[in-house]
Amino acid sequence: GGGIEDSELVEGVVLDKERVHPNMPKSVENARIALVNDSLEIEKTEIDAQLRIDSPEQMEAFIKQEESMLKKMADKVRDSGANVLFCQKGIDDVVQHYLAKYGIFAVRRVSESDMKKLSKATGAKIITNLDDLEESVLGRAGLVEEKKIGTENMVFVEKCTNAKAVTLLIRGGTEHVIDEVGRAVEDALGDLKTVLKSGRVVAGGGAPEVEAARELRKYATKVGGREQLAIESFADSLEVIPKTLAENAGLDPIDMLVELRATHEKGDKWAGVDLENGEAADMEKKGILEPLMVKIQAIKSAAEAAVMILRIDDVIAASKLAKDKEQQNPEFKNY
Repeated sequence: GGGIEDSELVEGVVLDKERVHPNMPKSVENARIALVNDSLEIEKTEIDAQLRIDSPEQMEAFIKQEESMLKKMADKVRDSGANVLFCQKGIDDVVQHYLAKYGIFAVRRVSESDMKKLSKATGAKIITNLDDLEESVLGRAGLVEEKKIGTENMVFVEKCTNAKAVTLLIRGGTEHVIDEVGRAVEDALGDLKTVLKSGRVVAGGGAPEVEAARELRKYATKVGGREQLAIESFADSLEVIPKTLAENAGLDPIDMLVELRATHEKGDKWAGVDLENGEAADMEKKGILEPLMVKIQAIKSAAEAAVMILRIDDVIAASKLAKDKEQQNPEFKNY
Protein backbone atom coordinates (compact mmCIF):
# COMPACT_ATOMS: atom_id res chain seq x y z
CA GLY A 1 0.00 0.00 0.00
CA GLY A 2 0.90 3.67 -0.28
CA GLY A 3 3.07 5.33 -2.88
CA ILE A 4 6.80 5.19 -3.58
CA GLU A 5 7.20 8.56 -1.84
CA ASP A 6 5.93 6.91 1.38
CA SER A 7 9.02 4.69 1.52
CA GLU A 8 11.21 5.39 4.53
CA LEU A 9 14.46 4.52 6.28
CA VAL A 10 13.91 3.10 9.76
CA GLU A 11 16.81 3.36 12.20
CA GLY A 12 16.11 -0.14 13.43
CA VAL A 13 14.07 -3.17 12.37
CA VAL A 14 10.58 -3.66 10.93
CA LEU A 15 8.91 -7.02 11.54
CA ASP A 16 5.93 -8.46 9.69
CA LYS A 17 4.42 -9.41 13.06
CA GLU A 18 1.98 -8.10 15.66
CA ARG A 19 1.44 -8.19 19.43
CA VAL A 20 0.38 -11.56 20.81
CA HIS A 21 -2.34 -10.04 23.04
CA PRO A 22 -4.73 -7.14 22.29
CA ASN A 23 -4.40 -5.77 25.85
CA MET A 24 -0.69 -5.20 25.45
CA PRO A 25 0.42 -1.60 24.81
CA LYS A 26 0.55 -0.67 21.10
CA SER A 27 3.69 1.38 21.62
CA VAL A 28 6.50 1.45 24.18
CA GLU A 29 8.91 4.37 24.54
CA ASN A 30 12.41 3.89 25.98
CA ALA A 31 12.06 0.19 25.25
CA ARG A 32 14.18 -2.34 27.15
CA ILE A 33 14.21 -5.33 24.83
CA ALA A 34 14.61 -9.02 25.63
CA LEU A 35 15.44 -11.51 22.87
CA VAL A 36 14.57 -15.06 23.91
CA ASN A 37 15.17 -18.20 21.88
CA ASP A 38 13.21 -20.35 24.32
CA SER A 39 9.63 -21.51 24.55
CA LEU A 40 7.40 -19.70 27.06
CA GLU A 41 5.19 -22.76 27.23
CA ILE A 42 5.10 -25.98 29.21
CA GLU A 43 6.67 -28.42 26.80
CA LYS A 44 5.68 -32.04 26.47
CA THR A 45 8.03 -34.66 27.86
CA GLU A 46 10.15 -36.71 25.49
CA ILE A 47 8.73 -39.94 26.90
CA ASP A 48 5.09 -41.01 27.09
CA ALA A 49 3.70 -40.54 30.58
CA GLN A 50 0.29 -40.73 32.21
CA LEU A 51 -1.03 -38.70 35.12
CA ARG A 52 -3.79 -40.24 37.20
CA ILE A 53 -6.25 -37.78 38.75
CA ASP A 54 -8.83 -39.24 41.14
CA SER A 55 -10.67 -36.14 42.34
CA PRO A 56 -11.66 -32.59 41.31
CA GLU A 57 -9.31 -31.28 43.99
CA GLN A 58 -6.36 -32.98 42.34
CA MET A 59 -7.41 -31.57 38.98
CA GLU A 60 -7.66 -28.09 40.45
CA ALA A 61 -4.24 -28.45 42.07
CA PHE A 62 -2.78 -29.62 38.77
CA ILE A 63 -4.22 -26.61 36.90
CA LYS A 64 -3.00 -24.21 39.59
CA GLN A 65 0.49 -25.69 39.46
CA GLU A 66 0.58 -25.35 35.68
CA GLU A 67 -0.62 -21.74 35.88
CA SER A 68 1.96 -21.02 38.58
CA MET A 69 4.77 -22.31 36.36
CA LEU A 70 3.57 -20.19 33.44
CA LYS A 71 3.18 -17.12 35.66
CA LYS A 72 6.78 -17.52 36.81
CA MET A 73 7.87 -17.23 33.17
CA ALA A 74 6.07 -13.89 32.83
CA ASP A 75 7.45 -12.80 36.22
CA LYS A 76 10.98 -13.60 35.03
CA VAL A 77 10.53 -11.28 32.04
CA ARG A 78 9.12 -8.51 34.24
CA ASP A 79 11.81 -8.88 36.93
CA SER A 80 14.57 -8.55 34.33
CA GLY A 81 13.39 -5.01 33.64
CA ALA A 82 12.26 -5.76 30.09
CA ASN A 83 9.16 -4.02 28.77
CA VAL A 84 9.43 -5.54 25.26
CA LEU A 85 9.87 -9.25 24.50
CA PHE A 86 10.70 -10.90 21.18
CA CYS A 87 10.42 -14.68 21.39
CA GLN A 88 11.66 -17.04 18.69
CA LYS A 89 9.27 -19.75 19.85
CA GLY A 90 5.73 -19.91 21.24
CA ILE A 91 4.16 -18.00 24.14
CA ASP A 92 1.40 -19.72 26.11
CA ASP A 93 -1.97 -17.97 26.48
CA VAL A 94 -1.50 -17.74 30.26
CA VAL A 95 1.93 -16.13 29.82
CA GLN A 96 0.40 -13.72 27.30
CA HIS A 97 -2.24 -12.74 29.86
CA TYR A 98 0.31 -11.93 32.56
CA LEU A 99 2.65 -10.12 30.17
CA ALA A 100 -0.28 -7.93 29.09
CA LYS A 101 -1.14 -7.36 32.76
CA TYR A 102 2.44 -6.20 33.41
CA GLY A 103 2.31 -3.85 30.40
CA ILE A 104 4.90 -5.79 28.42
CA PHE A 105 4.83 -5.71 24.60
CA ALA A 106 5.47 -9.24 23.28
CA VAL A 107 5.91 -10.82 19.84
CA ARG A 108 6.24 -14.56 19.24
CA ARG A 109 7.68 -16.85 16.56
CA VAL A 110 10.20 -14.30 15.32
CA SER A 111 12.51 -15.80 12.69
CA GLU A 112 16.17 -16.44 13.47
CA SER A 113 17.30 -13.89 10.88
CA ASP A 114 15.05 -11.21 12.38
CA MET A 115 16.34 -12.02 15.86
CA LYS A 116 19.89 -11.42 14.66
CA LYS A 117 18.86 -8.11 13.10
CA LEU A 118 17.17 -7.07 16.34
CA SER A 119 20.33 -7.95 18.23
CA LYS A 120 22.45 -5.80 15.90
CA ALA A 121 20.02 -2.89 16.03
CA THR A 122 19.34 -2.82 19.78
CA GLY A 123 22.46 -4.37 21.27
CA ALA A 124 20.43 -7.09 23.03
CA LYS A 125 21.90 -10.56 23.50
CA ILE A 126 19.88 -13.56 22.32
CA ILE A 127 19.46 -15.97 25.23
CA THR A 128 18.51 -19.62 24.79
CA ASN A 129 17.30 -20.19 28.35
CA LEU A 130 14.74 -17.99 30.08
CA ASP A 131 16.57 -18.46 33.39
CA ASP A 132 19.49 -16.46 31.93
CA LEU A 133 17.31 -13.40 31.31
CA GLU A 134 18.61 -10.42 33.27
CA GLU A 135 19.07 -6.69 32.81
CA SER A 136 22.60 -7.00 31.40
CA VAL A 137 21.38 -8.83 28.26
CA LEU A 138 18.64 -6.33 27.39
CA GLY A 139 18.79 -4.07 24.35
CA ARG A 140 17.56 -0.51 23.95
CA ALA A 141 15.34 1.31 21.46
CA GLY A 142 13.69 4.71 21.59
CA LEU A 143 10.36 3.35 20.39
CA VAL A 144 8.70 -0.01 19.73
CA GLU A 145 5.33 0.36 18.06
CA GLU A 146 2.75 -1.68 16.18
CA LYS A 147 1.57 0.16 13.05
CA LYS A 148 -0.88 -0.66 10.29
CA ILE A 149 0.85 -0.54 6.91
CA GLY A 150 -1.67 -1.01 4.13
CA THR A 151 -3.78 -3.93 5.32
CA GLU A 152 -1.15 -5.54 7.57
CA ASN A 153 0.07 -4.86 11.09
CA MET A 154 3.83 -4.50 11.51
CA VAL A 155 6.10 -3.96 14.48
CA PHE A 156 8.58 -1.07 14.23
CA VAL A 157 11.67 -1.11 16.45
CA GLU A 158 13.13 2.32 15.82
CA LYS A 159 15.20 5.21 17.20
CA CYS A 160 17.99 2.78 18.04
CA THR A 161 21.27 4.36 19.14
CA ASN A 162 24.28 3.29 17.04
CA ALA A 163 22.15 0.70 15.23
CA LYS A 164 24.19 -1.79 13.22
CA ALA A 165 21.07 -2.89 11.34
CA VAL A 166 18.55 -0.58 9.68
CA THR A 167 15.50 -1.17 7.49
CA LEU A 168 14.38 0.32 4.19
CA LEU A 169 10.59 0.11 4.12
CA ILE A 170 9.61 0.26 0.44
CA ARG A 171 6.03 1.23 -0.38
CA GLY A 172 4.17 1.01 -3.68
CA GLY A 173 0.75 0.65 -5.22
CA THR A 174 1.35 -2.85 -6.60
CA GLU A 175 3.69 -5.79 -6.03
CA HIS A 176 5.30 -5.10 -9.41
CA VAL A 177 6.14 -1.51 -8.44
CA ILE A 178 7.58 -2.62 -5.10
CA ASP A 179 9.73 -5.27 -6.81
CA GLU A 180 11.05 -2.72 -9.32
CA VAL A 181 11.87 -0.17 -6.61
CA GLY A 182 13.46 -2.90 -4.49
CA ARG A 183 15.76 -3.93 -7.33
CA ALA A 184 16.69 -0.30 -7.99
CA VAL A 185 17.53 0.23 -4.32
CA GLU A 186 19.65 -2.93 -4.23
CA ASP A 187 21.56 -1.78 -7.32
CA ALA A 188 22.10 1.67 -5.80
CA LEU A 189 23.37 0.19 -2.54
CA GLY A 190 25.68 -2.12 -4.47
CA ASP A 191 27.12 0.85 -6.38
CA LEU A 192 27.54 2.80 -3.15
CA LYS A 193 29.35 -0.12 -1.53
CA THR A 194 31.70 -0.36 -4.51
CA VAL A 195 32.40 3.39 -4.45
CA LEU A 196 33.18 3.34 -0.73
CA LYS A 197 35.44 0.34 -1.24
CA SER A 198 37.45 1.74 -4.17
CA GLY A 199 37.02 5.47 -3.50
CA ARG A 200 36.98 6.29 -7.24
CA VAL A 201 34.15 7.22 -9.62
CA VAL A 202 33.67 8.24 -13.25
CA ALA A 203 30.88 10.10 -15.01
CA GLY A 204 27.85 8.12 -16.13
CA GLY A 205 25.58 8.51 -19.14
CA GLY A 206 28.00 6.73 -21.49
CA ALA A 207 30.62 9.51 -21.21
CA PRO A 208 33.59 7.23 -20.39
CA GLU A 209 32.71 4.87 -23.25
CA VAL A 210 32.55 7.67 -25.83
CA GLU A 211 35.86 9.14 -24.63
CA ALA A 212 37.55 5.72 -24.57
CA ALA A 213 36.28 4.98 -28.10
CA ARG A 214 37.66 8.32 -29.33
CA GLU A 215 41.10 7.60 -27.87
CA LEU A 216 41.09 4.06 -29.27
CA ARG A 217 40.38 5.34 -32.78
CA LYS A 218 43.32 7.74 -32.45
CA TYR A 219 45.53 4.86 -31.37
CA ALA A 220 44.27 2.62 -34.21
CA THR A 221 45.62 5.01 -36.85
CA LYS A 222 49.12 4.49 -35.45
CA VAL A 223 48.88 0.69 -35.52
CA GLY A 224 47.76 -0.07 -39.08
CA GLY A 225 47.07 -3.45 -40.64
CA ARG A 226 44.42 -5.86 -39.43
CA GLU A 227 45.07 -4.85 -35.83
CA GLN A 228 43.72 -1.41 -36.69
CA LEU A 229 40.38 -2.92 -37.73
CA ALA A 230 40.18 -4.92 -34.48
CA ILE A 231 40.85 -1.81 -32.37
CA GLU A 232 38.24 0.20 -34.28
CA SER A 233 35.69 -2.60 -33.79
CA PHE A 234 36.41 -2.58 -30.06
CA ALA A 235 35.82 1.19 -30.05
CA ASP A 236 32.50 0.68 -31.85
CA SER A 237 31.43 -1.86 -29.22
CA LEU A 238 32.06 0.64 -26.41
CA GLU A 239 29.65 3.10 -28.03
CA VAL A 240 26.82 0.58 -27.71
CA ILE A 241 26.33 1.88 -24.13
CA PRO A 242 25.37 5.50 -25.00
CA LYS A 243 23.39 4.28 -28.04
CA THR A 244 21.36 1.92 -25.84
CA LEU A 245 20.76 4.65 -23.24
CA ALA A 246 19.46 6.97 -25.96
CA GLU A 247 17.28 4.29 -27.52
CA ASN A 248 15.73 3.33 -24.15
CA ALA A 249 14.92 6.99 -23.53
CA GLY A 250 13.08 7.27 -26.87
CA LEU A 251 15.85 9.31 -28.52
CA ASP A 252 17.46 8.74 -31.90
CA PRO A 253 20.63 6.76 -31.06
CA ILE A 254 22.49 7.82 -34.22
CA ASP A 255 21.83 11.54 -33.70
CA MET A 256 22.80 11.28 -30.04
CA LEU A 257 26.03 9.45 -30.83
CA VAL A 258 26.99 12.06 -33.45
CA GLU A 259 26.32 14.84 -30.93
CA LEU A 260 28.37 13.07 -28.24
CA ARG A 261 31.31 12.51 -30.58
CA ALA A 262 31.30 16.17 -31.59
CA THR A 263 31.12 17.31 -27.97
CA HIS A 264 34.02 15.07 -26.97
CA GLU A 265 36.10 16.33 -29.90
CA LYS A 266 35.70 19.82 -28.41
CA GLY A 267 37.30 18.59 -25.18
CA ASP A 268 34.24 17.90 -23.01
CA LYS A 269 35.27 14.39 -21.91
CA TRP A 270 32.42 14.09 -19.36
CA ALA A 271 29.64 14.64 -21.91
CA GLY A 272 27.03 11.89 -21.74
CA VAL A 273 23.37 11.22 -22.51
CA ASP A 274 21.08 13.56 -20.55
CA LEU A 275 17.87 11.54 -20.40
CA GLU A 276 15.85 14.43 -18.95
CA ASN A 277 16.58 16.95 -21.69
CA GLY A 278 17.38 14.55 -24.52
CA GLU A 279 20.79 16.04 -25.31
CA ALA A 280 24.48 15.72 -24.51
CA ALA A 281 25.40 17.24 -21.14
CA ASP A 282 28.22 17.27 -18.58
CA MET A 283 27.51 14.25 -16.39
CA GLU A 284 29.97 15.32 -13.70
CA LYS A 285 28.19 18.63 -13.16
CA LYS A 286 24.82 16.87 -13.07
CA GLY A 287 26.12 14.47 -10.41
CA ILE A 288 25.55 11.36 -12.54
CA LEU A 289 28.45 9.15 -11.45
CA GLU A 290 29.33 5.47 -11.54
CA PRO A 291 31.94 3.37 -9.68
CA LEU A 292 35.19 3.09 -11.63
CA MET A 293 35.58 -0.54 -10.50
CA VAL A 294 32.29 -1.51 -12.17
CA LYS A 295 33.36 0.08 -15.49
CA ILE A 296 36.74 -1.66 -15.44
CA GLN A 297 35.22 -5.04 -14.60
CA ALA A 298 32.56 -4.71 -17.32
CA ILE A 299 35.17 -4.00 -20.01
CA LYS A 300 37.42 -6.81 -18.76
CA SER A 301 34.57 -9.32 -18.77
CA ALA A 302 33.44 -8.28 -22.26
CA ALA A 303 36.98 -8.57 -23.62
CA GLU A 304 37.49 -12.00 -22.02
CA ALA A 305 34.20 -13.25 -23.49
CA ALA A 306 35.20 -12.01 -26.96
CA VAL A 307 38.61 -13.72 -26.71
CA MET A 308 36.97 -17.01 -25.68
CA ILE A 309 34.67 -16.89 -28.72
CA LEU A 310 37.56 -16.07 -31.08
CA ARG A 311 39.50 -19.07 -29.78
CA ILE A 312 36.78 -21.47 -30.98
CA ASP A 313 38.15 -23.20 -34.09
CA ASP A 314 35.13 -25.29 -34.98
CA VAL A 315 31.68 -26.25 -33.75
CA ILE A 316 30.65 -29.90 -33.76
CA ALA A 317 26.93 -30.67 -33.79
CA ALA A 318 26.52 -33.58 -31.36
CA SER A 319 23.30 -34.90 -32.91
CA LYS A 320 24.81 -34.91 -36.41
CA LEU A 321 27.93 -36.64 -35.12
CA ALA A 322 25.81 -39.35 -33.50
CA LYS A 323 23.92 -40.01 -36.76
CA ASP A 324 27.18 -40.30 -38.72
CA LYS A 325 28.57 -42.82 -36.23
CA GLU A 326 25.35 -44.83 -36.27
CA GLN A 327 25.45 -45.03 -40.08
CA GLN A 328 29.07 -46.17 -40.00
CA ASN A 329 28.45 -48.65 -37.17
CA PRO A 330 24.85 -49.97 -36.83
CA GLU A 331 25.65 -51.26 -33.32
CA PHE A 332 26.36 -47.71 -32.09
CA LYS A 333 23.43 -46.09 -30.27
CA ASN A 334 23.27 -42.55 -28.96
CA TYR A 335 22.09 -42.75 -25.36
